Amino acid sequence: MICVLTGGTGGAKFVDGLRQVVPPEDITLVVNTGDDLRWWGLYVSPDLDSIAYVLSGMLSRERGWGVKGDTFLCLQAMGQLGEPTWFHAGDRDLATHLLRSRLLAEGKTLSEATALISRKLGLKARILPMSNSRVETRIDTASGELSFEEYFVERRYQDPVKSVRFRGASQAEAAPGVIDAIMDADAVLIAPSNPVTSIGPILAVPGIHDALRRARGKIAAVSPIVGNAPVAGPAGILMAV
Repeated sequence: MICVLTGGTGGAKFVDGLRQVVPPEDITLVVNTGDDLRWWGLYVSPDLDSIAYVLSGMLSRERGWGVKGDTFLCLQAMGQLGEPTWFHAGDRDLATHLLRSRLLAEGKTLSEATALISRKLGLKARILPMSNSRVETRIDTASGELSFEEYFVERRYQDPVKSVRFRGASQAEAAPGVIDAIMDADAVLIAPSNPVTSIGPILAVPGIHDALRRARGKIAAVSPIVGNAPVAGPAGILMAV
């Protein structure tokens, strides 16, 4: 049994490769939710979605996020109505956000909503959000504090960064199954995700870092840094803070 700590596009690509050599039913994925946001009133979990899409074969390989072949008619219409459009949610992608939002409104936890969506997509691997509690990655910049998606997507990580914090992490609890998945795995793999904003929020949830220390299986981390530079994204900028 393999447990993977993952987030971001790098994590999704890693999981795509891993499932080629390990049976999906032997994989448990603990996924970053620090990037989650409310968008047009919907609860969006970008990293959970990317993992679900890559496992179902739906992920757009051209973009590295969202659904392949998606259209953006709703995005265009919302822009015409004066609504923000910097977060590019596609039409098919919106279906996932709508279902998740309805399930949460009905009282389901994020874990329960994720499990139901996984079943509907026919996934064999187990996907676990790092926590059912709200943990939000916040980036303190010269322009003020931003959510990760505002910093990364809307502003294209151009703002000088002062610090990074994970709001709500100290009061959060690991989602059901997360600690056991880490402790009982034959191997725990840390994906080549952004160490600060994809892996950092997971480790900030009380109990997860300790579980890694006490895990019975081997632990290996795949670095997203090659030489002196990250493969992509703002990892190098954030690690220098």
